[in-house]
Amino acid sequence: MARRVPFTGDEKQSLHVALDRHRDAVLWKLEGLADDDLRRPMTPSGTNLLGLVKHLAAVEYGWFCDTFGRPTEPLPFDDDDPDADLRVRPDETTEDVLAFYGRARATADQVIDELDVEATGTAWFGDTVTLRWVLIHMVEETARHAGHRGDGPPRRPRRHPPRADRRHDRRPPPRPVRWVIRTSRRRVATGQVVARR
Repeated sequence: MARRVPFTGDEKQSLHVALDRHRDAVLWKLEGLADDDLRRPMTPSGTNLLGLVKHLAAVEYGWFCDTFGRPTEPLPFDDDDPDADLRVRPDETTEDVLAFYGRARATADQVIDELDVEATGTAWFGDTVTLRWVLIHMVEETARHAGHRGDGPPRRPRRHPPRADRRHDRRPPPRPVRWVIRTSRRRVATGQVVARR
């Protein structure tokens, strides 16, 4: 996993590290999966995990390179097929797709290193965008796709099935932290409890 987002880092460094963390999460979730599992459709449209990685590689090139006038390798976009970048052809190997993603990341990193967050480029839809906006967008995009397989690499099977008395535990679920804080503040404000100092 990538390093932690710095608590006191500058804006570009923080966004770049956040992007790297999600990029690494995407790859981590592929670890230990057989090629069949990587190519197994997860949706009715046929999207699969390897296709998501191919898509992420293409959009990294698109957003960081095309937007800021940098060269890219041929990208799998097709005006007649909006999902072409999500499909892995039978002749494309897992190694091919992962290498494509690696090259896209390296090229995008070079652009990020060379430009200031205020640098502007032209998005594929014609609007002017800053590197800051592109970084934020790609953190969102990569995190969203990393979440498409929320359980990570395959886990070892449980040694024992859950006990019946654990599944039907009568204790209420723990309260969310926000609720506890809000309720505590309300009690202090209404004099129900005295705040400690």
